[in-house]
Amino acid sequence: MPTRGAASRFLRTTGQHATIEPDAFTDGGYVLSIGGAEQSHVNLDRPEDIFYEYLRRIGHLVDLAAPPGRPITALHLGAGALTLARYIQATRPGSVQYAVELERELLDFVLRHLPMPEGTNLTTIIGDAREALGALDPGLAFDVVILDIFSGPEAPVHIATDGFYREARDRLSPGGLLIVNVGDEPALTLVRSQVAAMRAAMADVAAFGEAGMFDGRYPGNVILAGTQDPWPDSWTTDLAARGPHPARVLSGVDLDPFSA
Repeated sequence: MPTRGAASRFLRTTGQHATIEPDAFTDGGYVLSIGGAEQSHVNLDRPEDIFYEYLRRIGHLVDLAAPPGRPITALHLGAGALTLARYIQATRPGSVQYAVELERELLDFVLRHLPMPEGTNLTTIIGDAREALGALDPGLAFDVVILDIFSGPEAPVHIATDGFYREARDRLSPGGLLIVNVGDEPALTLVRSQVAAMRAAMADVAAFGEAGMFDGRYPGNVILAGTQDPWPDSWTTDLAARGPHPARVLSGVDLDPFSA
């Protein structure tokens, strides 16, 4: 049974404590924090409802990756509380999913206290994202690969490169989508470097985020999406309409100023 009160676990890899606490404002909601900082929000009663804005934006991109309701094959590099894996299972039952997490104790802790919905087909892998990507069965191909590891302007140097993105691209199904969450400071230094790296690997790249992020007003998250074909203009309109608002989507020449 899922936890109904607070729980905590020491994480040996990072030397921090992880906690799971009920969300007083959401029925069935729980918050995962690591080192005192909130990391993920899960709604066990309604996993299709995503609380954090940047994760909702990723969910909207996943919605466009295949016709509504169709099962997909998804790879999550960076697991957290498996919010997006729960979302995919809720909106696309029968999907096959893999989740890679560096912190062994974190996955055990999350799955014990926040179990996945019944029927979820999820394989968990402990290890470094790039190493795990290379060790996967060569016959596996993914409709979406989601990278949610970058948490600030500093990023793992072996992952924040065009070489890594080429490796991820090579694991995509035809028409598959590479989605990268980039947390950054107002100067958007990491966003710019990752736009350039992804453009070197993918046929096209778009950036999706809160409109003020692109003006350098404050720190936050920008979602980058890499496609194997030209970015569809209809996706720009669709994503901007879905929000969360105010939302902005940049692609093509509009994204050029953000390419280092």
